[in-house]
Amino acid sequence: MSGEVLSQNEIDALLSALSTGEMDADELKKEESEKKVRVYDFKRALRFSKDQIRSLTRIHENFARLLTTYFSAQLRTFIQISVASVDQIPYEEFIRSIPKMTILNIYDVPPLDGRIILEVNPNIAYSMMDRLMGGLGSAVSKVENLTEIETKIMSGLFEKAIDNLSEAWSSIVEVEPQLSEFEVNPQFLQLVSPNETVIVISLNTQIGDTSGMINICYPHVVLEPIIPKLSVHYWMQETKKDHDEVKYEALKKNLKKAVVPVIAQLGTSNISISEFLSLDYGDVIQLDQLVTDPLIVKIDQEPKYTAQPGCVNKKMAIQIIDILKGEDEDDE
Repeated sequence: MSGEVLSQNEIDALLSALSTGEMDADELKKEESEKKVRVYDFKRALRFSKDQIRSLTRIHENFARLLTTYFSAQLRTFIQISVASVDQIPYEEFIRSIPKMTILNIYDVPPLDGRIILEVNPNIAYSMMDRLMGGLGSAVSKVENLTEIETKIMSGLFEKAIDNLSEAWSSIVEVEPQLSEFEVNPQFLQLVSPNETVIVISLNTQIGDTSGMINICYPHVVLEPIIPKLSVHYWMQETKKDHDEVKYEALKKNLKKAVVPVIAQLGTSNISISEFLSLDYGDVIQLDQLVTDPLIVKIDQEPKYTAQPGCVNKKMAIQIIDILKGEDEDDE
């Protein structure tokens, strides 16, 4: 069968035809089994697996959180950014899907080849600029009439915002995005051939009462060198790598120098304030445990061991006799 999604009315009509006998389910199955040809659109080449798409989604969910923090600090207002979708489509389709006049930031991403696009809906861009200029964040879409000052403010804002992309990608590859062009008309922008597959990450953006989309476009040529690193297999290999011996030894050495308080608790007792105030030299306080009972040894106030008292070289000492596993002893 084709990949089309049936409407509810079509589903109801199909079920009705099956129940009345107008259509035979066995004949449908036979017809489906005989159909061996699958339709494939070479203009929509799927070059990324579902596993790789999921990895890209995780990376940009982190990027969305970083952008939320960055813009909230810059604009001093409520900002909410989240990943809406991750799609692989022809470049031509991406250009057709965005407004005729919009905010286009083009970045070089060394050491990767090619360039990426950060497209910002004019409503969002003007709302951000209005906040930067001391306004309430109202969105006035007049992108075709950008002044030199408006262009400078917007390009400066998104030039710094893209620094968060480096952190989001740091677990895969170290990139250094650099703003190379600032454009408003997508028709003048031809990064790759129209049929080239691109990854488009759409970020749903809310600034106060204004909402819109921020789209990030990655041509296949940019991501091609790191595609193997986007699979779960790569992540599993990374987690199995041996630890750095130099760092491990340095960490172990520093841990040995750490000082923690150790307390051997002989027991506890409850007395009144008046009894406490009347204590004098030679008085005896009766504890709540026997001399033969093991002592509780606390490490930084946490019960960790049981021990027995003793003497070593005419000095008081304790001997560890057991470890308290997963228990929080409360002896007070």
